[in-house]
Amino acid sequence: MLESGVCVAAMPTSRCARAAVFIFLFFTAGATTVEDSYSDFIEEDYTPQLDYKDPNWCHSPHLANGEVTCRSPRGGAYKSTLGTRCEMSCDRGYRLLGRRSIHCLPNRIWSGRAYCRRIRCHVLPLISQGRYTCSQGFFVDSRCDFTCKPGYRIQGEHSRTCQHRGSWSGVQPECSDTDPPKIKCPPSRLKVADPGKLTAKVSWDPPVATDTADKFLNVVLVDQQPDTEFKEGLHIIRYKVYDQARNRAACKFIVRVEVRRCPVLPPPLHGYLSCSSDGNNYGAACEYLCDGGYERRGMSSRVCQFNRSWSGDPAECVPMEFKFSVKTASALLDQFYERRRVLIISAPNISDLDYQLQNVMIQKADCGLDLRHVTVIELLDSPPRETGRIKENLLQPEVIEGLRQAFRISRSYFSMVLLDKLGVDRERFIVPVSSDELFSYIDSFLLEEEEREKLELHKDFCD
Repeated sequence: MLESGVCVAAMPTSRCARAAVFIFLFFTAGATTVEDSYSDFIEEDYTPQLDYKDPNWCHSPHLANGEVTCRSPRGGAYKSTLGTRCEMSCDRGYRLLGRRSIHCLPNRIWSGRAYCRRIRCHVLPLISQGRYTCSQGFFVDSRCDFTCKPGYRIQGEHSRTCQHRGSWSGVQPECSDTDPPKIKCPPSRLKVADPGKLTAKVSWDPPVATDTADKFLNVVLVDQQPDTEFKEGLHIIRYKVYDQARNRAACKFIVRVEVRRCPVLPPPLHGYLSCSSDGNNYGAACEYLCDGGYERRGMSSRVCQFNRSWSGDPAECVPMEFKFSVKTASALLDQFYERRRVLIISAPNISDLDYQLQNVMIQKADCGLDLRHVTVIELLDSPPRETGRIKENLLQPEVIEGLRQAFRISRSYFSMVLLDKLGVDRERFIVPVSSDELFSYIDSFLLEEEEREKLELHKDFCD
């Protein structure tokens, strides 16, 4: 019922809405003005209820070349109701691709798909002088029988079967005749390596191959070719020969390369060796090199001779001797000429922060400086307490003053001067620098090519 144009609470909402529309049209038809108070409608939520009893909620599942086994909440007679779960399986000779288990979703769609693909084995290769025929191609359970041309016989299994996992049973057979070819290799040989080399060039005549049936034989060298460089040690050279029926024969011989060697040369104490070739083979030369702060005494190098002995006598590395009691700067620097580079560090006093920071970095870089043949000279404080030193060795006041004047080194602030092996001022630093920066400059601008090569060989020496 309607009371004063308002829906009764007991009336259903849909009927109430229709009634409201009706009243509005009625008053309009009577030419009576009515205020439109029903123009706004509230849309009700409406969700379709899931029907678990609908037997065709999802389409009926089907799997070609396979079987679908479903379990429904309503029993075995229903195969597509909501919530039904189906297990997928394929017939023999087929492989399942996709979901093994699916279930019917509220959106009327199955949770996944699957199909069965026929399993097949790979194509069998042809056999020389023979053929095969298969009962079902290359699919599961197909049997392939092998036959040979007249005059040949099967070596191995006569048939293979495609198994259910897609692989063939057995191994591939071969067709062979009863008279294989014959081949004779050249005799084994020994070759001594040339001086300074670890290899030798070896040559030989090709092998002789014959066959009772075929005039044209295919002789194949399996290993290294003749007239090439062979490394030290034993090398087995193999030849194979095939006739037109692919019958095979083989032979082999040995090539031995010998390298004459001297006893391993021990490095000197406080030094190391730089050797050519393999280090101790006939013709190899080893140069004696000393660590930073040491110099060589004796022969610079020795050579391994044919009689397996070294030429000359071993050299030794002895500490470099410097006189620190000299009276002039030139007398001090003359001792380093063409032998060592010099890094002069100057600071107002030992408590200077720049000096303390640089001193820590220099101490950590001591090994790297020795590898680059760099000697550090420190000039600290001012007269009458001024000190000059090379490690623990003190310098004379005249030497200190001569160094400051020759290279214009102030006592007022921290500075460093880097001299090359000829005593030439090459670079100045007014703030502390890291060892990496210092080494980078020395390696780039001061080292000779030979020194760079030696440094590269021993760059991990200080690690």
